[in-house]
Amino acid sequence: MILMYFIVALMLSSGLTVLIRKISKRNNIVDLPANDRKRHKSPVPLLGGVAIFLAFWTVACVAWYYNLLSLNLTVRQLIFLFLGSSVLMVVGFFDDKYKISSGVRLLLSAVAVILVLIGGMHLTGITDPFGGGTIGLDYWKISMGSWGTILVGANILMFLWLMGMMYTTKILDGLDGLSTGVVAIGAIMIAFLSNTAKFYQPDVRLVALILAGSCLGFLVFNFYPAKIFLGEGGSLFLGLMLGVLAVISGGKIATALLVMAVPIIDLAWVIFDRIRHHQSWSKGDRRHLHFRLVDAGLSERVAVLLLYTVSFSFGITTLFLPSKLKLVALGILFIGVIVLELFLNRRRVPSPL
Repeated sequence: MILMYFIVALMLSSGLTVLIRKISKRNNIVDLPANDRKRHKSPVPLLGGVAIFLAFWTVACVAWYYNLLSLNLTVRQLIFLFLGSSVLMVVGFFDDKYKISSGVRLLLSAVAVILVLIGGMHLTGITDPFGGGTIGLDYWKISMGSWGTILVGANILMFLWLMGMMYTTKILDGLDGLSTGVVAIGAIMIAFLSNTAKFYQPDVRLVALILAGSCLGFLVFNFYPAKIFLGEGGSLFLGLMLGVLAVISGGKIATALLVMAVPIIDLAWVIFDRIRHHQSWSKGDRRHLHFRLVDAGLSERVAVLLLYTVSFSFGITTLFLPSKLKLVALGILFIGVIVLELFLNRRRVPSPL
């Protein structure tokens, strides 16, 4: 039964991708090979994230209709999550079609996250890695009467977490299929974790599998050489959904972190490096790890498969490692990524055009 929803999401996403690709080409909503960060030789249709968005929410609505999403998700949470993700898709459409400023994109992305928080998507606690149970985040509260209660500390942390995940998947979308595949891996890991006896959450598992199926159906057309790109809205939507999944699965932040650790560490390193050299922290360039692996001589396909392997290998450790050892794994990844960044810095070669 559960597997059927995964398969339907995959097939629907694939079918919608074909349709969206035609619409994008007809309306000239394409990505042009206009700078050295883009390796494709001809225009590639955008708006691919719309296919994932539509497939996910269509199948999720069917699951809700049959009362399969009611254990850990309320109707209000789902409605506001839909509204927040819809804002991202609208922003993405206008950016892909007309190009809007980074400041406006950032502001509207923040609005999307705030909508999710208004819906009651809270991170009330995180697992204590040292075996002390759960670290509560609900100590600073503001009552809003019939609107509920604002958990100030928890909401600030949740806001930063979701914004961080969204912009990590956005940056990760620099090589064909990379962002889509890594998010699919993260969703599958959360689905596995939600099926264990200790963390059994069948509704969370279903949402994760629907997201994974929607990603994989699109990945058929997005893997190298890509026939369609996610677009701005799609990359942000994937980050939002993976971030939300980590929260509703009982605050399994470590699971998402281990899957996404390499791009998160890389993003932090690149921002630090830009600030250190008195450059704009938001300026796009080829300093990110996935670009450097290609510039160092790996093919784009091999670089993506390598990063898939790292994400899967560390993500699967969440199924059997205790919390303390998850911290050790994160530490190993942190050191490994920094060492690799420094190594690639020393032997950096010009990128072939």
